[in-house]
Amino acid sequence: MPLLTVALWLSNALLDTGGQLAFKAAAADPAAGDGAARWKYMAARPWLWIGIGCYVFEFLVWIAFLSLVQASEGVLLGSINIVVIMVAGRFLFGEKLTRLRVAGILLVSIGVAVVGAGA
Repeated sequence: MPLLTVALWLSNALLDTGGQLAFKAAAADPAAGDGAARWKYMAARPWLWIGIGCYVFEFLVWIAFLSLVQASEGVLLGSINIVVIMVAGRFLFGEKLTRLRVAGILLVSIGVAVVGAGA
């Protein structure tokens, strides 16, 4: 796989993970309250805006990435985001990784490796 394609793929994973984790940080804040007050509180904090910014840039990176690979390969390679987000959620938010989730991580990782090797 050409270096530019790999760089865009990794950038996509980083931006998607950053966006998901920023949204989680915004939503998990116990001081946020409920209902409309919760949204007002989250809108005043940086995490929500960091997440939105990550997704704007991810969109641009994703379009560039898809211009270099077939859509079927791109979507499969993009599946690594699920793994990265799950592992990051474990370390940053203490989310549980059950045996079934770890098995899923391994299967997705193997699938991405197979697709990546053939690209």
